[in-house]
Amino acid sequence: MLSRTADHLYWMSRYTERAENTARMLSVAYDTAMLPSAMHDARRGWHSVLSISELIPAFMSQYSMVDRDSVLEFMVCDELNPSSIFSCLKAARENARAVRGALTTESWETQNQTWLELQRQFAHGGWRQDPAQFFEWVKYRSHLWHGVTIGTMLKDEALYFVRLGTFVERADNTARLLDVKFHAIERDYHGAQRGRGAVNFDFYHWSALLRSVSAFEVYRKVYRDVITPERVAELLMLRADMPRSLAACMNEVVKNLARVKNAHSRETERKAGRLLADLQYGRIDEILTTGLHAYLTQFLDRINDLGYGISRDFLLPT
Repeated sequence: MLSRTADHLYWMSRYTERAENTARMLSVAYDTAMLPSAMHDARRGWHSVLSISELIPAFMSQYSMVDRDSVLEFMVCDELNPSSIFSCLKAARENARAVRGALTTESWETQNQTWLELQRQFAHGGWRQDPAQFFEWVKYRSHLWHGVTIGTMLKDEALYFVRLGTFVERADNTARLLDVKFHAIERDYHGAQRGRGAVNFDFYHWSALLRSVSAFEVYRKVYRDVITPERVAELLMLRADMPRSLAACMNEVVKNLARVKNAHSRETERKAGRLLADLQYGRIDEILTTGLHAYLTQFLDRINDLGYGISRDFLLPT
């Protein structure tokens, strides 16, 4: 496959996944802000949305205060923000248009229809009237595109690069979400112990984290017990049967790398395999003892390095 075609397919899927992940983060922040809490607690929730995507400097260059309306505007429809839902879906559609011949008609039309409907929503300001419904729509369109693509495309290199982009992006997002949310919840939990009831705080905030990656029902099915930080971390990091966990994502990355490998990609495959092995044979108690933040920071460095390796070995030079 031509590097240019592979590049468009890879980034099309990454941008689609990024739009969905952004919608997930905003949805949880929006719902959590509706809970009875102090104003500064709500502001910290919106601050964490920016922190996960490393967008605080870019945001502060345009807005004077971190609040709900400003963060929603910046993360949903700001064309200057490359991680906004608008920018991600626009980039996904442009990449899809560039390789229409490599996609099935159904896959292209689903991607294109998402972009056209998004423009209509923005033209009438519909998303502002009910942000929660808009976030569900973004997630639904992403799920629809993934399902149509998997269900209609030939299982060849084109599909493998689509899958590769999806799971590299998903692993990066899950790690960022865990790192920022665990730090914020741990900090706020001590405040809850001093003031509000810590038990209620625990349930609402850990369940919000699980819901952000569609893992609340999965947690109940797997553990059948109260929500604890250790089990949340284990579920979202080490359980290969949890679709959005780090282990599940890296398993898909390794499999799809093996399907598209070439004469130059051996080192990239080795790095991906080693990262997967660390997750497959890791234990959550050991990770928490050595430090969750340190582990996730190292994971993000390694997944970013893996992304550079994929670009170097298969895609257009960056």
